[in-house]
Amino acid sequence: MAKLTTSLQMKGRTFSGRTYKIFDDKIAGFIEEREALKQTIHKTLETEQYEYPIYSFDYGIAWKELVGQERAYVRAEMKRMIQEALLTDSRITDVDGFDFSFSGDACKCTFHVGSVYGEMEIETEVQI
Repeated sequence: MAKLTTSLQMKGRTFSGRTYKIFDDKIAGFIEEREALKQTIHKTLETEQYEYPIYSFDYGIAWKELVGQERAYVRAEMKRMIQEALLTDSRITDVDGFDFSFSGDACKCTFHVGSVYGEMEIETEVQI
């Protein structure tokens, strides 16, 4: 009987240190390393997961799951969601130092990202 073999190899995602610069009304020029990573982080945080078929199922964050939830739950889930979404990027080494503030139906979250380009502070706000 013949033995089945395959040459399939699984590779992890790698991320480039260079990308296009995205403005509110156009895409122009390039940015590199730290600024490219910062733009990637903000794009990931601003994209609702599962909302746009152009993105893979694991891109973005499912913020809608937090609508109407208690603040303690929102804190824990936001932290988990952000860490899971960002740590898939090989340039990011750590996501921690979370701080949350609530105002009405909004939750503002500030946190630190450790990367191959150094530390940076990121802020995002979600309607809950």
